[in-house]
Parts: sequence; C-alpha cells; structure tokens
Amino acid sequence: MLNSKDLIQKTESELNRIASDLRTEIRDLRFKVATRQHAKVRNLRHAKKDLARVLTTLSQKAVGEDQKRITVEKQA
Repeated sequence: MLNSKDLIQKTESELNRIASDLRTEIRDLRFKVATRQHAKVRNLRHAKKDLARVLTTLSQKAVGEDQKRITVEKQA
C-alpha cells in the first residue's frame, strides 16, 4: 500500500511509471480473479486505491504548477 506522504516527494516521471505499473498489475489481477486463479479480491481493491492515490498526487502537482505559473504571470 502506497503512502501519500511518500508519493508527494516523487517526481512526475516516477509517478507516471508507478501508475503504469499499477495499471498492469490491475489488469493481471482482474484476469486472475475472473479465471479463479487468484482468490484474494482484496489485492485488486488495494491496487485500484493505490492507483487513485498516484493519479490524485499527479493532479495536485499539475494544479500546483499551474498556480505557480499564474502567480508569476500576475507579478509580471
């Protein structure tokens, strides 16, 4: 399970890589659960929540950079 505090310290490229890895993991878990090879649906839920945390952090970083850009433009 990923921690929000740790995610905030990562760069955008790292977060994008983590998101890509989680999407792959979710896809694999979905197939395993559907074919009854994997009995713990809980792992799929955790992966989805981790992906949501990563995407939220990416979104917050994008909004933060937009706010910085707007502030600089107003000062100029």
